[in-house]
Amino acid sequence: MELIKIDKGIRKAVTAAIIENWGSSIIVTRGMIYNTEELDGYAAMENDSLIGIITYFIQGLECEVISLDSFKENRGVGTSLLNAVISHAKVNSCRRIFLITTNDNTSAMRFYQKRGFDFTALYHNAIEKSREIKPQIPQFGFEGIPIKHEIEFEMELK
Repeated sequence: MELIKIDKGIRKAVTAAIIENWGSSIIVTRGMIYNTEELDGYAAMENDSLIGIITYFIQGLECEVISLDSFKENRGVGTSLLNAVISHAKVNSCRRIFLITTNDNTSAMRFYQKRGFDFTALYHNAIEKSREIKPQIPQFGFEGIPIKHEIEFEMELK
């Protein structure tokens, strides 16, 4: 597996994969609209195939992970991508890295907590507002759980 910065050469493939997995290239968190076609990030490649993507946004001293997708589960793809962003955030003097997931994504909650992230906030019924911006957000998610809330996880960086 090789990690590469998302650039013009891989941007189309990354955008296509995000649209397939997220319903569009737009991701909404806490009412903020992010176009993944414009975000920095890393792609995990194996034998010229895209096996994972992470996008992020740095503002001031904070780095927000906007999306993380691993297309080869339980092989360290997500962990490698996340570690690349953590390293990048540290180099850029960020004090914290954080992300939002939804209440149905229990595997993401386990993933981030195992990697040192803390549960810091629950935004009750926040997905209702997000659906006003991005109607492609489904009503039901993993295992048929209604998607209603945003959950924030963070890691303080030293």
